[in-house]
Amino acid sequence: MASSRRRLVCLRSGIWSLLLYSVYTHLKLVLAEEVDSCDNLRLGQYLCNDPKINKDTQEPENCTGMTAWVECLPAPNISCRLSNGTEFRFSGEEVGFNKTIPCRNVSGYSYKVAVALSLFLGWLGADRFYLGYPALGLLKFCTVGFCGIGTLIDFILIAMQIVGPADGSNYIVDYYGARLTRLSITNQTYRKPHLSL
Repeated sequence: MASSRRRLVCLRSGIWSLLLYSVYTHLKLVLAEEVDSCDNLRLGQYLCNDPKINKDTQEPENCTGMTAWVECLPAPNISCRLSNGTEFRFSGEEVGFNKTIPCRNVSGYSYKVAVALSLFLGWLGADRFYLGYPALGLLKFCTVGFCGIGTLIDFILIAMQIVGPADGSNYIVDYYGARLTRLSITNQTYRKPHLSL
């Protein structure tokens, strides 16, 4: 009976020792863990401000080279390393880092004007003159919009934003408006593998 009590006491002390050692190693890892950069925060750990939109171009004000940046605020009680290397604990009010967002190159051609010209004066070629295609505009003018067929085709192409300004820029479209993005498959496109049955 005494030997069974000793075994029980040894077993209990072994379990307690193992438990305390596990807690100690876990705390040691948590406290010694190096804080990551603020740029590597996960979604939900930060909130980015909306960009300031230019009223004339309907693009972010700081748009250069097809990218703009917005200020991001880490959530309260998040610790991360700033770009200068210092560790900081945020309260939710401080800017932690800047995040880049895409923007478009626009040069003054309005999408609404192009569609309206195509709809009402497309048979005279006004839409093509406006977008910077004078040869096609003159051809449409002389043939009365290719007898109406060219007018209809141009209206569809302009409305779907397939035909844009001749200088290669994009239409000015309201920032939260009807922008279309062309989807394409390249070598960098992720393709889900087919499951064999």
